[in-house]
Amino acid sequence: MQIFGLEIKRREKASGSLAPVDNRGGWWGIVREAFTGAWQQNVEVKLDTVLTYSTVFRCISLISSDIAKMRIRLVQRDNNGIWTEVDNSAFSPVLRKPNRYQTRIQFYTNWMESKLIHGNTYVFKQRDNRNVVTGLFVLDPTKVKVLVAADGDVFYQLSRDDLSGQHSDDLTVPASEIIHDRWNTIYHPLVGTSPIYACGLAAVQGIRIQSNSAKFFGNGAKPSGIITAVGKISPEAAQELRDYWNSNYAGDNAGKTAVLADGLDYKPLSMSATDSQLIEQLKWSAETICSAFGVPAYKVGVGQPPAYNNIEAMDAQYYAQCLQVHIENIELCLDEGLGLSEPKDGKVLGTEFDLDDLMRMDTKTQVDALASAVGGSIMTPNAALKKMNQPPVDGGDTIYMQQQNYSLAALNKRDEGADPFGKAAGGAANDNTNQGKELHAIGVVTRCLGEFEEAA
Repeated sequence: MQIFGLEIKRREKASGSLAPVDNRGGWWGIVREAFTGAWQQNVEVKLDTVLTYSTVFRCISLISSDIAKMRIRLVQRDNNGIWTEVDNSAFSPVLRKPNRYQTRIQFYTNWMESKLIHGNTYVFKQRDNRNVVTGLFVLDPTKVKVLVAADGDVFYQLSRDDLSGQHSDDLTVPASEIIHDRWNTIYHPLVGTSPIYACGLAAVQGIRIQSNSAKFFGNGAKPSGIITAVGKISPEAAQELRDYWNSNYAGDNAGKTAVLADGLDYKPLSMSATDSQLIEQLKWSAETICSAFGVPAYKVGVGQPPAYNNIEAMDAQYYAQCLQVHIENIELCLDEGLGLSEPKDGKVLGTEFDLDDLMRMDTKTQVDALASAVGGSIMTPNAALKKMNQPPVDGGDTIYMQQQNYSLAALNKRDEGADPFGKAAGGAANDNTNQGKELHAIGVVTRCLGEFEEAA
């Protein structure tokens, strides 16, 4: 593993004291006890089962797709602290195409799915001979183990992953070769915890409600029940009666008319959908899951959206309470992982998601907002045109302001005069205006004379 350089030698020196960290908070797909005694009561919370619940599935796919659809930009900070998008041969290619088999959207979707499901995302770096990162690969989190040396250095033990080019069955690499994004580090700062850890029981409840409902309607919407007799019957007769009932009035035969004789009586045992408040229970399960993921319930089809019809405000709320922490984390992880934390040739570089791809306003609102920004002298016309994907125009790189606007200092100086509203004050302004007109006229004449001389 030549790409790791001298850091591999350091690992070999400290390998005798490497120890795994506490990973009880990590979600490894095994059975967890949702509460004490859940195992004995056959209440199993399995990851592959929980992911089949529609609300869990939608929360994960919604967050992942919303973050992945934003374009990641390489930006540079100028002397005024303004970040401007740039292109760099060492960093831009891997941001546009992280690896050979994934697009940018697929890569960041995979990144977020791993983080939301397992609480951890491990990204393996591929370097070239220049030690520049040329490939990024999201690893299977169940095949990565975090190790800590006696001196506090962090290492990662990787199992074989042919897709990422890691062909060793057991390879330990330093932290410099792994981008580790984690969430909810409740038990250990190097081990994240999935929201499923908190909402798994609610998902299991919802799945069981739906499963029971499917069986109920599969039985012709007829509840299970018990047949009672007035007198005593033998076990053989009871078994015969049960078999007769199941073969004639259950499954595909549910809903047929049954005739009971000899004092037999049928009483339903299961509660109906109304009695068990099926819809309310499912809504509670879905809302509990949404709260664990930080997703507004109406985003996944649970309940109604807020009464106010302001899409921009609702998207801003969704961004602030759900997406922002993940977006900021990915940007920081990429800055550190690609080596952008330190200035390069005196230039400060960084990565930044384009939020315009996430919170797009409707055309009318966007045009009104840009027109207001241009009219308010905080944006050039060409900058506004670029936002609308329109080409620049001549003279559009200047911020305009109306002539009648004066600074407070100028107005104060005017008010300090003996006659602020007299001819002298107005005359000065008119003189300035006339002087400007005269200078403009002189410039026009001079330009015309120059053109005439060239023609001659």
